[in-house]
Amino acid sequence: MKALKEEKIAVLMGGSSAEREISLQSGAAVLNALKSQGFNAEGIDPQNYPVATLKEAGFDRVFNILHGRGGEDGTMQGLLEQIHLPYTGCGVLASALSMDKMRTKMMWHAYGLPVAKMVVITRNTLNNLDPVAIEKELGMPVMVKPSLEGSSVGLTKVKNVEDLKSAVLHALEFDETVLIEEWLDGEEFTVPILGEEALPAIKIVPANEFYDYEAKYLLDNTQYFCPAGLSDEKEQEIRQLAKAAFNALGCRGWTRIDIMSNAKGEFRLVEANTCPGMTSHSLFPKSAAQVGYSFEQLVVKILELTR
Repeated sequence: MKALKEEKIAVLMGGSSAEREISLQSGAAVLNALKSQGFNAEGIDPQNYPVATLKEAGFDRVFNILHGRGGEDGTMQGLLEQIHLPYTGCGVLASALSMDKMRTKMMWHAYGLPVAKMVVITRNTLNNLDPVAIEKELGMPVMVKPSLEGSSVGLTKVKNVEDLKSAVLHALEFDETVLIEEWLDGEEFTVPILGEEALPAIKIVPANEFYDYEAKYLLDNTQYFCPAGLSDEKEQEIRQLAKAAFNALGCRGWTRIDIMSNAKGEFRLVEANTCPGMTSHSLFPKSAAQVGYSFEQLVVKILELTR
């Protein structure tokens, strides 16, 4: 059996999702980290390389840093299973579940874990959209988001009934299913899970009104606090909640769990990111640094968790 540094490693990046550019940035950072640690790694973009031939080309293992559809939703994981190549991150089912925000929350709810109240709208049920009834059920404002996109693509904060339908139509440009969720007006956190360990929570104070694509990737004045400023009790609570969310979905390797609090300070699970960003703005490395991982050490640890 080859030692890990003797293996040929494909770093999958780019792809064809709405998050392609972020994936290319993440992939470049991961590739540089692996090479600096003496690994035989090569960047592979599925948009112009037939992934099904990776094993024939001599690759032994995959570091998957594709974000979004086609790379994070179970399809690429299924292909890698078929050609018997070990890969980083979650398996087929956990990847597919986590990419679908609606089913993720249904799963968490079934496990008794706290999530925001929501109403589901699809293309087929759009004609039944009743903004007044939704305001009565969820209040205003609400968050409208596509179920199957990542990186906050297609999100809208809706402050009045009159704007609800246009926000739903905007979200439907990205997916067949849209979630309308009660607005959580507390603080925003994320908790990385690495192997079996929940890493320190990060508190996010977005530059914009909420943590949208621009605030995540383009602006430099979004603030991140790690440690998050929570009491020891609340820090323990949020890490335990994140680990329970990770386990409920059947995740493995590494995943980042996003969590918000409501006005009472109660935590609510938001979503799971099974292939988190690894860019200069990314949160997973910020948290890992608090427990002593350099970026390069983190990348190697993720690779070592490959299955």
